[in-house]
Amino acid sequence: MKLNPALTLQEIAEIINAKYVGDPNLLVLGINEIHKVEEGDLVFVDHPKYYDKALESNATTILINKEVEVPKGKALLIAEDPFMDFNKLMEKFNPFTPAQNSVSESAEIGEGTIIQPSVFIGHNVKIGKNSIIHPNVVVYSDCTIGDDVVIHAGAVIGADAFYYQKREAGYEKLLSGGSVVIGNKVEIGASTTIDRGVSGNTVIGDGTKIDNLVQIGHDTEIGKHCLIAAQVGIAGAVVIRDNVTLWGQAGVPSDIEIGEAATVLAQSGLMTSVDGGKV
Repeated sequence: MKLNPALTLQEIAEIINAKYVGDPNLLVLGINEIHKVEEGDLVFVDHPKYYDKALESNATTILINKEVEVPKGKALLIAEDPFMDFNKLMEKFNPFTPAQNSVSESAEIGEGTIIQPSVFIGHNVKIGKNSIIHPNVVVYSDCTIGDDVVIHAGAVIGADAFYYQKREAGYEKLLSGGSVVIGNKVEIGASTTIDRGVSGNTVIGDGTKIDNLVQIGHDTEIGKHCLIAAQVGIAGAVVIRDNVTLWGQAGVPSDIEIGEAATVLAQSGLMTSVDGGKV
């Protein structure tokens, strides 16, 4: 999630009441979760197991719960609870805005696109030309849908990421500030759900066809011309290359990659990444 305008390290520190180490005028260009972080971004880390991953990532600013050696060219924000401070930043820069209409006035809908009755389209949604959105589809705010897309009844595009941290009082939710980007000539089956990214995009590539009752988790990237059959479950932060086929009820865990033109057979439960062309 990019900040417009960018803020300085000192300004971010003041928002969350954190100590900082580094140049107070260092610009923070965005706020991103570790899977999507880019140069200039802020990332949070609150477990020693992942300190090195965060410090060695592309992030320029690391929100952390321990003072450690600062890598050259980077800065630290030191706070007791980076998880909750990350949420504070999400709330400030990506606040929830209630809908006033079934189709937001800020939505952009292309020529020839058909919106059937009982569809909900949130703020700043962009839908291309000659698409069909069938009844009871929900498209949350800030999602992008391409040209010649068909979304069948009851599908939900852009619901929050399933991302929680266990605490003494129960589970605390990490707020979602990302979106969903759907390419051209995509078809999405009835009652399929595609979650928004935590801070980046969940992406469905051009020409991909998705059956009914499929779940696609946050920040997952699906390539072009993939075929995904009913009841497949794909966790967050998965990379699926072009021309992959996933047959019914296959399960895909987080943080793995499925190579180009691979096939995953029905009811398979993957444990590790799959090379391209494999069955």
